[in-house]
This record gives sequence, structure tokens and C-alpha cells, in this order.
Amino acid sequence: MSLTKEIQKRRTFAIIAHPDAGKTTLTEKLLLFGGAIQTAGAVKSNKIDTATKSDWMEIEKQRGISVATSVMGFEYQGIKINLLDTPGHQDFAEDTYRTLTAVDSVIMVIDCVKGVEIQTEKLMEVCRMRNTPVICFINKLDREGRDPYELLDEVEEKLNIQVRPLSWPIGMGKSFKGVYNLYDKKLNLFSPSQRKLSDAREEFENLDDQKLDGIIGKSYADQLREDVELIEGVYTDFDTKEYLEGKVAPVFFGSAVNNFGVNEMLDTFIRIAPTPKSRQTEDREVKPEESKFSGFVFKIHANMDPNHRNRIAFLRICSGTFQRNKPYNHVRGPKPLRFSNVTQFMAQDREMVDEAFPGDIVGLFDTGNLKIGDTLTEGEDMTFKGIPSFSPEIFKEVINKDAMKTKQLEKGLKQLMEEGVAQYFTYEMGARKVVGTVGQLQFEVIQFRLKNEYNASVEFAPMNLYKACWISSTDKKKLDEFVRSKSRHIAQDKDGKLVFMAESKSWLQMVQDNYPEIDFHFTSEF
Repeated sequence: MSLTKEIQKRRTFAIIAHPDAGKTTLTEKLLLFGGAIQTAGAVKSNKIDTATKSDWMEIEKQRGISVATSVMGFEYQGIKINLLDTPGHQDFAEDTYRTLTAVDSVIMVIDCVKGVEIQTEKLMEVCRMRNTPVICFINKLDREGRDPYELLDEVEEKLNIQVRPLSWPIGMGKSFKGVYNLYDKKLNLFSPSQRKLSDAREEFENLDDQKLDGIIGKSYADQLREDVELIEGVYTDFDTKEYLEGKVAPVFFGSAVNNFGVNEMLDTFIRIAPTPKSRQTEDREVKPEESKFSGFVFKIHANMDPNHRNRIAFLRICSGTFQRNKPYNHVRGPKPLRFSNVTQFMAQDREMVDEAFPGDIVGLFDTGNLKIGDTLTEGEDMTFKGIPSFSPEIFKEVINKDAMKTKQLEKGLKQLMEEGVAQYFTYEMGARKVVGTVGQLQFEVIQFRLKNEYNASVEFAPMNLYKACWISSTDKKKLDEFVRSKSRHIAQDKDGKLVFMAESKSWLQMVQDNYPEIDFHFTSEF
């Protein structure tokens, strides 16, 4: 099959949302429709012994939240879909931001009871930076939520994007009957089923069909006819071009847990969502149709299988064809790398692949050569524009509770930090190790994983720090002088870059005024 055909067949997207909006449940239902799994395990149900496919880390099953981005691929109606389920919890926002660099479009899940929440607004800003096309899925209509028109207004206002409903709910809460597909002008009535897909559905080509009154009742049928007329009158026709430019967000309503509305969205998604797009490097734009392979690493995960110490680097393919066992230029590294173990994912189930195409996400088994942001190419030296790491907000010192396990601790910290779980600083003056994170929960995750995966016990002692600032200067002599005079406050990050650890805002301001030749940065480009 030609490269162009393979590219046309692919859709790569992420599901993003505030915690608890039903992201992981929606992921499951999409996999169910794609035939990738046979029964769905509701995340919080104890009746089923299989926890959600996409939450496979031990701590995720205990907490019922997603901590790391999972990658899943499946085929649906001849289209290859690559789906990334991201953590919604704001403590893991950096993982989500990085994931958004690796996808071509986004499905944003909104809870119909709570509406647009703060984390949703932040994620939308990141999508705006790249004009990523967004589809909204308003979820949980099986609960008594807010008025659909009110929700649409809120999305427009808070997320600063025009909306166009492409499906419409009939009733809500206990009286929720189903969803009318405005894009195809079709009505499918399902019987709600949580676990299996049922084929028992009634199809109506025309809303004036009297049979409809008999099935959902005359008042619901009349209300639906009225709503549809109003929507078609108020909103202009849906324009795919405007959606692809990130100007209009199509909106779907449904209940992921009951399988309502998910199919309507998926059927429309594969028709309107973008195929793999061009990517910007520091020097030029790389088009997916180029014959030479290129791609970048946007995530690293250690110990996906606790019995084998392995690291997997997630690579997004940007152009050409990636082939197993072929040596590729590792732009940052000293020598070309070849990968004999290349997988594609279905959550924790993986299969070996021999080749992959633009838009695909593959897992490369790696012994420690790759870092987040690395570029692999077929010869050319270029670097894809990455995401910087931001200065953390909470700092704690690592205290080793078992001196016999120092080596395990060092190794565990190094691997977890390379995954981008948190940031790691070591002070010059001694062996003080400091971990910086965006949120409190990450410390628990680190402590849990160090104990479970590396058998190292640690405690974290709070530190009174305001910001970590990466420092640079055009005058090397002045920089050396500054590092000497402030040696007690200078640390190195995991890449060996110099970082000034400021204890308060006013003190940082004073130091900046006293040393005008030194540049202080709050982000470090990966």
C-alpha cells in the first residue's frame, strides 16, 4: 500500500478532560466499538475483576484515576485509530501537555452536571497554542444535569471557541431516551447496555414518522422536533474546514457508561477528523508524505512489566516509514540506534510491528539512550520543537530510609525522572537530592513506585523554595563567578544544566538586580 494511502487511513487523537468527567469510560467504549475489547470493565465496579484496560499501573487501580498517558490502537471501518488516554488530574498536567504535541486532534469530555471546569480551560489553552481541532463530548446525560443550551453557551464563553451541535439528547437523567444524530439526520434508539454492544436499535430517517411517538412518547417526540428545528435555524451548517482550523468545535451529547451517543461521535469523527499533519522542526516543516522517516519521543515509561526492568520510549512518527531493525540517526546521541523490539499498544497488551507510518505511535524498548524530546531521523540532523519543562511549584528533599538500598534509589529516581514524572535537582555542595513537582499527588506516586518497582524506601521533607531558575549568560566568566558566589543555592537538573534555587520572590528579584549579566529562565527547553 502506498505511503499516501496509509496516511489517509490514520487518525491520531487524545482524549482530555477534567478528572472524573468520564474520560477513561469513554476510552473503553471506543475500544468496544472498535472490537478491541469484548466487555468493558466499569472503573469503579468491583463486580468485574478486569480493571479498565487503560489504567494498568497498580496505583491507578487503587485510586481509580489515570496517572500516565496510555496509548491504544484499533481499526474501525477500515480506519486505523490511534487513541491516547491522558491523565485528567492537574498534578499530572505536564504528561498531558507533552501528549498534546503528539496528536493531530482532541476529544474533550465535559460532565453535563458540572460543565466546564478549570482544568478543562487550561487544557484548551494548550490546544489553542497549536490550533488543534477539538470535538466536545458532553457526557453523563444519564444523570440530571444542566440544560443542553446552557452548556453550549458555557463552552463557547469559557473555552473561547464556536460550537456546533452534531447530535442532540432526548430527555435527561432518568428520562434519557437516546441521541439524535444531526450530522446524518438519523435517530438511533439503543437499549442502555453497560457491558456489551447490543444491535437492538430503531432507525428513523424522518422525525415526522408517527412510530416515533409510540416509542419515546408524544411529548418527547414533539420536543425533539422543536429542538432540531431550532438548532438548524440558529446554527450555520457545519463546516469541516473551520473545524480543522480549530475555529469550530462540533459537540456530541451522550452517556459513555450506557453506550449512548458514543457511536454517533465515532462515526462522525472518522469522517471529519484530520489525517496526520505536518510538524515544525527548528529549521523547517516536515510533511508526512516525505519518503524519509522522522519522529520524536514524547514520553518514556519505565517498568511497564514489573517482572522485567524495561523502559519504553513512545515515538510519534512524523514522516516516511519506520522499519524495525533499521539503524536511525539519533540526533542528540553519538551513534545511530536500531530497534529490534518495536511494539504497538492496546493498553498493557502489545504486539510486535515491523513497520509503522506517519500518525502511528510505537513503543521502542530502550536501555537508556532516549530522552523526552529526542528526534530520530533517516539521516537528517533536525530537532522537532518540543515542550519545555516548567519550573516546579513544590519542592521536597529526598531522604533515604535504607542506606543499603542507595543504588536502587539512585537508579529508580533516575528512571522516574527520565519519564518526566517530576524534576530532579542535586546540590553541588553535597549529596542533597531535591524533587520538584507541579502537584502534591506526584510525591505519593514516586514514593509508591520506588518502593514497589525498585524496593527503595524514601521520605520527602518539605523545602522552603520559591522557584527553580535555569541560568545562562553570554559572559562565561561572569557565570562562573555567579556560580561560585552562590554555590549554596546552585543545583543541577537531571541533564546537568545549572539551576539557581530561589528561596523567595523578593530575594530572586534582588539577585536578578545585582547580577544583570545573568539570564534567569523559568522553563528549560527539552
